[in-house]
Amino acid sequence: MGHNRPGGAGGAGQGAGNTSKLNVMSRELFLSLYLPAMAISLGEGIATPVLPVYAKSFGISLGMATLVIILNGIGSWVATIPIGYLMDRLGRRPILLAGPLLTAATAIMTAFAPTFWFLLVCRFFSGAAQQMWHLSRLTMITDTGKDRERGRLITWMQQVSIFSGLFSPAVGGFIATYWDIRVPFFFHAAMCVIAIIPSFRLAKETDPERTRAASQGREIEKVPWQEVFHGMANRQMLAFFTAQFMANFTRGVNRGGLLNLYAVYQYGVGAQTIGLMASANSFLQLPLGFTTGYIMDKWGRKRTIVPGFSLLFVAMIFMTATAFFQLPFPIFVAAYLCVTFSQGITGGNMQVMGSDLAPARGRGQWMAVWRLIAETGNQLSPTVFAIVGATFGYVGAFGIVGFSSLSVALLVGLLIRETVGRDRGWQPRNAGESAIAVAHGKASKEAGAVEPAKPVAAP
Repeated sequence: MGHNRPGGAGGAGQGAGNTSKLNVMSRELFLSLYLPAMAISLGEGIATPVLPVYAKSFGISLGMATLVIILNGIGSWVATIPIGYLMDRLGRRPILLAGPLLTAATAIMTAFAPTFWFLLVCRFFSGAAQQMWHLSRLTMITDTGKDRERGRLITWMQQVSIFSGLFSPAVGGFIATYWDIRVPFFFHAAMCVIAIIPSFRLAKETDPERTRAASQGREIEKVPWQEVFHGMANRQMLAFFTAQFMANFTRGVNRGGLLNLYAVYQYGVGAQTIGLMASANSFLQLPLGFTTGYIMDKWGRKRTIVPGFSLLFVAMIFMTATAFFQLPFPIFVAAYLCVTFSQGITGGNMQVMGSDLAPARGRGQWMAVWRLIAETGNQLSPTVFAIVGATFGYVGAFGIVGFSSLSVALLVGLLIRETVGRDRGWQPRNAGESAIAVAHGKASKEAGAVEPAKPVAAP
């Protein structure tokens, strides 16, 4: 993964018993994975706190303003299947390179939005472009990372993004307040372009089927959708997909900025306050991902998923109390930080479990269906939150999110076997063996006969 080593990993689930050291700060890994994540996060962090105030400047209600979140999620949701299909047909690399460039273009168009409806169109295509970057980088990590590496690779990539977002929301708020509300979107566009420049040279194709076919001088075999869906039809996998949906439904309320919108309309705060809150949130979350990534690789994925979502349930009950008793803004901020702190514990762990389960054949398509389910949760979360909040009040809206997080802890804790570590006690015999066997709990009869994979560089 961005660093060459003999006998590098090739497939999901590989290397459960591997003890090789992971050089997490290699030059190649920094330039092709961490630096793009940091730069993109920096630009997004500058623009995010401005978006609620920018939407309000068009003179629309809170219910209408939530559309800037909803349409962004719909764009991301709609794009998943086409992106997965193209990754298996064209490769991961072209999608990886195109995503940030398209995001930059939509950010510039957002700054020049003449009407609220044009802004919504920009938000839709921005969501699709962001999904290209997210899905391609996650698939490339799955292609190349080992069992004992992916927990750190995925969560640490997220943490360097959080690090770059420590002060960027506050900077965005100050820029909007003292300069112009449109300027942060130009910063977002510039950061996206800067982020992807090193990948044009360093990012190499990681599709195991494509690289294997190229080495054998043959055409890549197309995997039918029927085969992809057939591999999903088992109890463990269905439980995982349900848990993934509920996890994203839970996180969608803050990931899309709905808590920021709620603060703007309920307490009348401005971009500067929202930016400071977001920066405080990043500061609290920063050490969590580095710790949870290590825990997941050493002791298993469930060791962070179950307690993390359980704690998030308690935090959402606290948030519900602020709405029920109409508590003052400082209490809301405390509840806000409790929610985001809990989400820091759960950030990335469902993605790590999903990367464990992803099969080698038709992986791009499998990843697309998986992320479609996840994005459905993201997209429905703000919609349900807005409808319930407008109809029954925000006590009910916060309560639904809280019980969704509790359902994730129960599903993963009771119905899904550990995908790495002591509870599994085996490793696939080669990179082509479907990781769906993990969900069935089947042991490999030829453990240890690992097919050598070609070292590749990831995003």
